[in-house]
Amino acid sequence: MAVIKTFKEMTVWQKAHELVCHLYKATESFPRSETFALTSQMRRAAVSIPSNIVEGFQRNSGKDSVHFYNIAQGSLEELKYQILLAHDLQYISLEQYKVLHALTEDVGRLLNGWIKVQRR
Repeated sequence: MAVIKTFKEMTVWQKAHELVCHLYKATESFPRSETFALTSQMRRAAVSIPSNIVEGFQRNSGKDSVHFYNIAQGSLEELKYQILLAHDLQYISLEQYKVLHALTEDVGRLLNGWIKVQRR
């Protein structure tokens, strides 16, 4: 198995970063009244995912690392709801919803797998 030297080599981080980039583009068109509400909340939750993956990667113990990966999972679940809400409020199209939903599912699957490996 290859040793990962930097967080940028982590597939889970790469996919989470992709999610953030898509989310930022999707929220650009939200109503101005949502700038400091849903837009901000969604962006913070999205950025929290790869940020906590990076922080977990830098920790010296497996237990510490898993703690941050679990925080990333919590932020991911929060974001899943917010994406659903944005769609229901018609702030994002069905196509945008499907792309974002698929990305959240991919990140979740990868993150769950990464956590299982780290717990060993």
